Amino acid sequence: MRAVVVMFDTLNRRYLPPYGGADVLPNFDRLAARSVTFDTCYAGSMPCMPARREMHTGRYNFLHRSWGPLEPFDDSAAALLGDAGVYTHLVTDHKHYWGDGGATYHGRFRTFEFIRGQEGDAWKGVVRDPADIPGSRGGELWRQDQINRRYTESEERHPQTLTFDAGIEFIQENHREDRWFLQIEAFDPHEPFTASEQYQSGETPQHDWPSYKRTAESDPTSDYIDSYRALLRQCDHSLGRVLDEFDRLSLWDNTMLIVCTDHGLLLGEHEWWGKMVQPWYEENIHVPLFVWDPRSERRGARNTDVVRTIDFAPTLLEFFGAPVPDDMEGEPIGPLLSGTDRESNVALFGNHGGHVNVTDGRYVYMRASVSPDNQPLFEYTLMPTRLQGAFPLPELREAALVPGFDFTKGIPVLKVPTVSTGSPWLFGTMLFDLATDPDQLAPLEDDAVELRMATLLVEAMREADAPLEQYTRLGLPATGPVGEHHLLVRAQRAQRERGALAPPRAEDFDPDSPVVSGAVRSWLADPATSELVMAALPFLANPFVSVLAAPMTLIEAASLGPAVGTEEMAQLNTQLLDARELSN
Repeated sequence: MRAVVVMFDTLNRRYLPPYGGADVLPNFDRLAARSVTFDTCYAGSMPCMPARREMHTGRYNFLHRSWGPLEPFDDSAAALLGDAGVYTHLVTDHKHYWGDGGATYHGRFRTFEFIRGQEGDAWKGVVRDPADIPGSRGGELWRQDQINRRYTESEERHPQTLTFDAGIEFIQENHREDRWFLQIEAFDPHEPFTASEQYQSGETPQHDWPSYKRTAESDPTSDYIDSYRALLRQCDHSLGRVLDEFDRLSLWDNTMLIVCTDHGLLLGEHEWWGKMVQPWYEENIHVPLFVWDPRSERRGARNTDVVRTIDFAPTLLEFFGAPVPDDMEGEPIGPLLSGTDRESNVALFGNHGGHVNVTDGRYVYMRASVSPDNQPLFEYTLMPTRLQGAFPLPELREAALVPGFDFTKGIPVLKVPTVSTGSPWLFGTMLFDLATDPDQLAPLEDDAVELRMATLLVEAMREADAPLEQYTRLGLPATGPVGEHHLLVRAQRAQRERGALAPPRAEDFDPDSPVVSGAVRSWLADPATSELVMAALPFLANPFVSVLAAPMTLIEAASLGPAVGTEEMAQLNTQLLDARELSN
C-alpha cells in the first residue's frame, strides 16, 4: 500500500466545481469522479501551522497554543509511519516550514525537499530596493516578494510547478516500491495570488495581495478575485499532472489519494478580506476534501458525515496498519467509505484567543469572550516561538513551569500570558443555521438551540483537555452542565450589530488629516501620539496585526478590526491634531 496527499493552502471550496463553483477546473471534476467528495469537512486549529500540527497529531491545539512548532511531547503521523516501516517524503514550497514557528514539522519525514520563493520568502539577497510596483503594500515582506518574483516569472520556474515536479519525480522513481507515503504540499492558492501568465483570463491584475481587513469601496475587488481564480486554474493544472501519473502507472489499484487544504479565505464575503482578524465563517473553515481509498473502491460518490482535519493522521495510520495513539482525538476516514458509522459528528474550530466554535454540520455556534479584554489567556509550550521569532522577552519573564495536560505524556509545560489577535467580544457570540442560512447572513437567537450547541462545545473542550481559564474567558462551566444563564447570543446582540458597521472612509476626512496622511508605524513611534492611537485601535497591541498595520494609514488600519467607525476616527483625528499643535 502507498498513499499520496496533495495539499493546497487556502482553498476556498465554493470556487470548486464539485462544490457548486462556476469556474472551469476540469481536473477537480476529474478528481471528484475518481474519489469520494466530502461535503461536511471542517478545519480545526487555525491558521497555517496550527492546522499542520493537528494534521500530524490528530488532535486540536488552538485552545492551548497559537502558531508554533511541533512540541517534544507531540505524536506525529509522519514519524509514526516511519516507525511502522513506511518511507515518508515531503515536497513543499510552504515557506513557514523554515521559519522559527514551523521548524520541527518537516524533520518528522524521512526525507524532504524545499522549493523557495513564495510570499516574501527570505530567499534571494538583493541590497538595492526594488522599484515599487502597483499594488505593493510596503514593508519587508512585500519588498522581498517583489525581488523573488523576478526569479519565478515563468511557469517552469514557478514554485508551485517545481513542487509538483519534485512530487512527480518521487512517484516515478518509486512507483514499483511498496509502503511509502508522499505529501505534495503547495503554498498556492495562498496570497499573493501570483499565477503564471497563461492562466490569466486577460491582462495580469495589478493587485493580487489583499490585506486582512474589512472591504472598502476603493478596494480593487475584481483584481483580487480574478488573480485568485487564475491561481486556482494553475492549481487545477498541477493536480491534473498527479492524476495523469495515477492513470499512467495504475496507482489507483493500491495507492490512497487525499486532496485537501488547511483552510479557505474570505474574498469579500461578509465584507471582509482574508482570515484571522474576523470570525471563522464557512468560506474559511468549511473546506474541500476528496479521498480515494483503493480498499473500498468508491468513486464518484459523496459523503455528508462531519469529518475534520484531526482525522487525517489516524486515517493514514489506519490505512498502513499502524497503531493509532490514544492521544489522537480524530477518527480514521477509511471505515466511513465502507459504511461504518462515526462515533462523533461534531467539529471544533478556532484560533488561539479567538471565538471557540462548534458545528454539528447544521448549526454553527461561535462563542465569544464574556469581557472586552478577552482574558485570561495563556499559551502552553516547551517551544516558545511563533511565526518568525521567539516569544518576546517580557512574555517569557512572566512564564511559569506548570503540570501538563493529558496529551503531554507527564511532561510539564511553560504557561505564558498572552494577548490575542483582536477580541472576539467585539463581534459577539453568534449562532447560525446552515440549512436555512448557508451564507451565514442572519444570526439566530434561539435559546434551545444555543443551549444544545453550547453543551456540545463544552463537551468538545473537555475532551480536548482545554485549560481551565478558557472556560473563564468564554463564561462556560469547566464542570457540570451548561445552563440558560450561560447563554450569550441575546446578551451580545449589541456587539454583533456594532461589529457589522461599515468602516470609516478616507473620503470623509481632509487629505492632510492625521488619520489619512501618516503611517501607523510613525504614529506609534511618537510617544506623544502612541497612547492615543492604541486607545482608539487596541487590536494593534497584537504583534501579528501590528505588522500588517505598520505601513498603513490609520484609516486603513481601522479596517483591520470591527467596531471602529467614522465617529471614533474623527475623535482620534481631533486628538492627533491637538497633540501635533502642542508639540509645535
